[in-house]
Parts: sequence; structure tokens; C-alpha cells
Amino acid sequence: MANWNDPQPRSGLGASPSLGGRTGTRVGYDAGLRRHMLSIYNYMASGVLLSGVVALLFAQSGMAAQVLTTPLRWVIMLAPLGFVMAMSFGVNKMRTSTLQLLFWGFAIVMGLSLSSIFLVFTGASIATTFFATAGAFAGLSLVGYTTKKDLSGMGSFMIMGLIGIMIAMVINLFVQSSALQMGISILGVLIFAGLTAYDTQRLKQEYYVLAGTEFAGKAIVMGALSLYLDFINMFQFLLSFMGQRD
Repeated sequence: MANWNDPQPRSGLGASPSLGGRTGTRVGYDAGLRRHMLSIYNYMASGVLLSGVVALLFAQSGMAAQVLTTPLRWVIMLAPLGFVMAMSFGVNKMRTSTLQLLFWGFAIVMGLSLSSIFLVFTGASIATTFFATAGAFAGLSLVGYTTKKDLSGMGSFMIMGLIGIMIAMVINLFVQSSALQMGISILGVLIFAGLTAYDTQRLKQEYYVLAGTEFAGKAIVMGALSLYLDFINMFQFLLSFMGQRD
């Protein structure tokens, strides 16, 4: 593991960062960490793009309006959860290539599920909310990547909050309260904003444990899945009170 308290590189006799000294190790870890995180963000961004394209095409084809009014809509809505559970519980037994295929499959079925937003909200408000989410996500990821403060406590608090709003969402299916829905949306944005920073720091810290192991490739896919879920959920909660309805 890199020693972040090492002194700055020296010039002259005794300075040999290129010979595998501690400074050289730190530089190597820095470069490896950047590649690792870039791979995660590339997977995550590609997954979001794939979901967006599938959602748009499915909605514009007219199939979304037809399918989402039938019992088949429950299959489309629950399929992403099935992919997430399969990846989470099977990660240790699956090959990296299998996880990658499941990730792309998840992105596709998530796109089918997201197609309903094009039937409810205007395209302009969807685009505006998407770019607002992208900007917030980038800023929060930067905070999580650069901060020296341990965010694990905040992460635990956010996960408890997530369980709370899930319960509130189930309750609101029966009471149909607009005020409760607004509160859920606001809390949802805040919770997934916090989880974005927390997950970024967690993935950064995991690199130093997993670097050089055969699990490193799987960690990239699972890390992309975590950040994808943070982004999409923050986008959906934000859209629920920022979006303009048709």
C-alpha cells in the first residue's frame, strides 16, 4: 500500500524513485488507481448511455405505451432488481466476463423500465434534469475521491435512510399523499447524493486491497453498478419534482 506520509522525492544522491523505492511504489499505485477508477466510470457512463438509448427507442416505438399498461410491466419493473441480486450474490462464483454480460443486460432492462418517464415528462425537462444530475454526480464523486475524511459513518446513515424511504414509498402506494411523495423525492436526492460520495471513497479504498488480485476485474464491474444505481436513483428522484409533465 502506498505510504501517503512519505517525504517528497529528493534530487541528488540517494534519490531513486525509478528503482522501486517507496516513491516509485506510490507513483505506481497512483497510476493504477486512476486506471481503476477510470475503468469504473467508463463502464458506468456506458451503462447509463445504453439505458438512455433503450428507454428512448422503446418509448418512441410506441411499444412502451402498450406494454406498460399490461401485467408485463411488472416483469420489466422487477427485472433490474433480479439482475442486481444475481450479480451481488453470485459475484464470487462468476467469471468477470459473466458479470460484464449481466451488467449490460441490466442496463438494457433498466432502459426498458425507464422508458415510462418519456410517457410522463417532457423531453426538455428530462434532458435538463439529466444534465443537472450529471453535474451533481461529478461534483459529489470528486468530493468522495479527494476528501481525507472517513465517510463510512455517513454511508451507514445513508443506507438506513434508504431503507426508511423504501418503507415510506410502500406506504404511499396506499395513502397516495402528494406531500409524502415530495418528501420522499427530496430525501431520495439527498440520500443518493451522499451515497455517491461514500461509494466513490469506498471504491478508491478497495483498490489498495484488490490491486493485483483476480477479483480486481470483478470489482470494476460491481463498482460501476454501484455508481450507476446512485446516478439513476438520484436522477429519478430529482425528476419527480423538477420534471414537467406532458
